[in-house]
Amino acid sequence: MEIVCQNCQSKFKIADEKLPSGTTASLKCPKCKTRMTITIPKVASGKKGDDFDDFFGFDEGDDDSETYDAKDKPFDFIEEEGKTALVCESDPAVRKKIGPTLDILEYHITEAKNSRDALKKMRYHTYDLIVVNEYFDTKDPDANGVLIYLERQPMVSRRNIFVALISTRYRTMDHMTAFQKSVNMIVNISNMDDFDKILQRGLADYGIFYRVFKESLTQ
Repeated sequence: MEIVCQNCQSKFKIADEKLPSGTTASLKCPKCKTRMTITIPKVASGKKGDDFDDFFGFDEGDDDSETYDAKDKPFDFIEEEGKTALVCESDPAVRKKIGPTLDILEYHITEAKNSRDALKKMRYHTYDLIVVNEYFDTKDPDANGVLIYLERQPMVSRRNIFVALISTRYRTMDHMTAFQKSVNMIVNISNMDDFDKILQRGLADYGIFYRVFKESLTQ
């Protein structure tokens, strides 16, 4: 849906699936801050929910709220070239090492409070980069909700997400284990002081790996 601010005439696009159908949404223009009210036409929808939703306690009301909540969808107005990152890390000390690196790389950052919050955010936005600790919101790293969700994503969307796994069990840049865990890169917690160099190396390798494939899609 294309939205035009009546005050400054700026135009913005929001994906239709991010707006609850059949409701009236209120949001602020990101440029002039004027509050806008838009009506979203009602469309037919299929069955909602699955076992993964039940695992996190989502119900049908979680998808179609009566009003548009910008706090749940913080990146709706990011320009096409803007990069976004989701950080799933409970330790404040580790987050302090992640944040500055993502800032330098010009990512718009949001932090998840728990797995349910992360899933809710990923429903509304496809992040370019996700940094997740294997023990985020779980005592069993093999039952990490965020990783399970990402593993179930269709390849058409998953290949556009770079996932960096922070681990205490695996060594940094262990490519075979990364493949096994369905992530793009592993960073051992003992190497977090060099997170900036490791991440940039991983992103560079990722860009080279998919460059030819992405170029073929644009031709």
